Amino acid sequence: MLEPDPMGGGSARSAGGSSHDISVLNGLIETTIDSVDGYRRSAQEATNSRFSSAFLERANEREQVVSQLRDAVRSMGGNPEDDGSVLAAAHRAFLSLRDKVTGSDDTAVIAEVDHGETYLANKWEAALKDDGLSQQTRSLIQQCYDSVREGRDTFRRLHEDMAGTTGAGGLGSGGLGGTTGGSTY
Repeated sequence: MLEPDPMGGGSARSAGGSSHDISVLNGLIETTIDSVDGYRRSAQEATNSRFSSAFLERANEREQVVSQLRDAVRSMGGNPEDDGSVLAAAHRAFLSLRDKVTGSDDTAVIAEVDHGETYLANKWEAALKDDGLSQQTRSLIQQCYDSVREGRDTFRRLHEDMAGTTGAGGLGSGGLGGTTGGSTY
């Protein structure tokens, strides 16, 4: 059975089309909530106040992304995800235990942020490659992904700079410089 495209694209799609969009968006919501939680944890772990501020700013930005995705799910008649993944919570618990045993420094925090950002970006990139999405949903994902990609690129450069200078703790030439972000999982 065909029905009008609930995303307003004007074309007919199968009745399962919007449920697929909802499922993909809810998966991104869950992963992005993990990112928000990771940023907040990173802000607590960082010893450099510039990193802490950057992490909190990125957490707030990611919360806005989650809000946009939730609004889209609601507009399609779905129930948006409201919690992160169990796997991410378990990973954060492991990191917390590890940090209590071995200690944590900004270089380790930035490395975890870089790892989390790469994981998140891969999830978003997989969603963008999904041929079953409506054009409007794909457009929303692309718009939100720009923020995800910026965070990944920023923290990858910072991680590489810090690894090259072994804990210099500065922002380096490829560091935050006006942008912020990162997530741990």
